[in-house]
Amino acid sequence: MPKIYLGPAGVPHSSKKRNTIDGIRTVKELGLNAMEVEFVQGVRMSPESAEEAGKVAKELGVRLSVHAPYFINLCSEEREKVEASKKRLLDAADRAERMGADTIAIHIAFYGKKSPEECYQIVKSELGATVDTARSMGIKNVKFGVETMAKDSAFGTLDEVISISKEIKGVVPYIDWAHTFARQGGKIDYGEIIDRLIKELGLSHINSHFESLVYRNGKYVDEHLPIDNNSPPFEPLAREILKRDISITLICESPELERDALKMKKILEDLGYKF
Repeated sequence: MPKIYLGPAGVPHSSKKRNTIDGIRTVKELGLNAMEVEFVQGVRMSPESAEEAGKVAKELGVRLSVHAPYFINLCSEEREKVEASKKRLLDAADRAERMGADTIAIHIAFYGKKSPEECYQIVKSELGATVDTARSMGIKNVKFGVETMAKDSAFGTLDEVISISKEIKGVVPYIDWAHTFARQGGKIDYGEIIDRLIKELGLSHINSHFESLVYRNGKYVDEHLPIDNNSPPFEPLAREILKRDISITLICESPELERDALKMKKILEDLGYKF
């Protein structure tokens, strides 16, 4: 039987107070069991607050992950931007470690003027150095999750994130199902992706995002919609998960946060899963 962790990207809309600890408590009250802590606009949480959030999450059985700041580009032409990106990654990793989060979701790079192959080698070098620095700082447990990206200009095809995870210890894919669906021209084979992650990387846990995307000018673009839009559909993913004995986190990145997470929960329960 799979083990499924399901929850919102950030503090639920229904949380009375807009802070991480109350968000974790609300997640538990809603009957969900995961939350991604959003540092997308910067790491504005003290080390002490991260430790406190971790204690509450552990007590309540809520699995945490973290989203690193958006302002990261390891393939920037400007050296100071690369260094600033690495600093943001280390700050996110430090807080993630303190709160007992297992993985950071990272929008790692844009190709810019470089070819995808050139960018790949740069990401490999810079991210490898960042992971080494994190370990030397005592950040032992957090994994660096390279997210699959929707835009053709971004580092983050499924092949790229699997390949980089093979090359750097402590790096894993962070699968955004909708981004991958968009990147593959509106097609996705969930079962094939899950099987690749297990077979090629031997993952004991899969971290992922789920939402629907806007369709505009003949293609899917990275603007998030509620999951009822079925772009891509959730139920086929639920079915593929339930066919396998895997551990997976599903973070709902729909604008409807917990409402859609609860819809995802109901779909899984209707298919026979017990949370």
